[in-house]
Amino acid sequence: MAGDDHEFGGQHTEIKLAIVEAYLKRYSAALHNWCDHVWYIDAFAGTGRRTVRVKARAGDLLEEPAPEQVEQRRGSAQIAIDITPPFDRLVFMDTRRKHVAALEGLKAANSHRDISVLQGDANSLIQGEIEWDGWKKTRAVMFLDPYGMEVEWETLKKIAATKAIDVWYLFPLAGLYRQAARDMSKIDAIKEAAITRMLGTDEWKGELYSKVKAPPTVDLLGYLDDSETLQRSADVGGLEQYVRLRLKTIFAEVLDPYPLPVLEKPQRFSLFCAISNPSERAIKLAKSFGADILKSTGSASRHRSGR
Repeated sequence: MAGDDHEFGGQHTEIKLAIVEAYLKRYSAALHNWCDHVWYIDAFAGTGRRTVRVKARAGDLLEEPAPEQVEQRRGSAQIAIDITPPFDRLVFMDTRRKHVAALEGLKAANSHRDISVLQGDANSLIQGEIEWDGWKKTRAVMFLDPYGMEVEWETLKKIAATKAIDVWYLFPLAGLYRQAARDMSKIDAIKEAAITRMLGTDEWKGELYSKVKAPPTVDLLGYLDDSETLQRSADVGGLEQYVRLRLKTIFAEVLDPYPLPVLEKPQRFSLFCAISNPSERAIKLAKSFGADILKSTGSASRHRSGR
């Protein structure tokens, strides 16, 4: 494989990119009718393409057997470039030198477009540069597809404060429930700080955990201890809803998340759409787009799974 290949994939990748692409198409078509400048921002842009391994398939009565295949498919950056009507500006960010080099190649191949490639930590770049008077005449869609739990709450606050950006955020739900162990005593200072940095408050400890009686310890003389412990009372669905409630404290509206992956358990991601523009028109438009897209995607996913 070439050095800039970015190998990842799976059903949840196909679905998240299909949802985002559908939203970008509608958003660009609608916003260009009444907004001076329409942008796309990709904070974890990768290389613009992705290498996908398609598993070998055994033959049956209807299909011939097929060997394993390696395919090159579009990543989020290339998808955004392909949207029509085109975005007036595209901003791609990534920390990895090989990814940035690939994005620079993508920029060179589309030299007629206004494309900026930024190397560095997305939190630092966004927090340091997003405050701008031009948002009054500019609207944007930002895609947050982090490699882990990198997105800081302060970054989300800065985005929401623009009142101009719709955000699609693939929230790492598995990362949250791994760090937020069932037993509070198993959460060390590093994990606690990571959760607080991502959720923007330390109140999660009181809101997600409750006291339960610990099994008493016994020796030959009788009961030695009859204490209480803190146990996480929220299951995976509860954690997801807590994240949505947190996002709604800074964004004007947050659509119901789309759980990913669809066919595999446990759920590992939640795809959120958060709207920063508080105008009734903007919220109505985003909700209409999002509801239609998520509904059609959900129906297609269930059809593919045979459910």
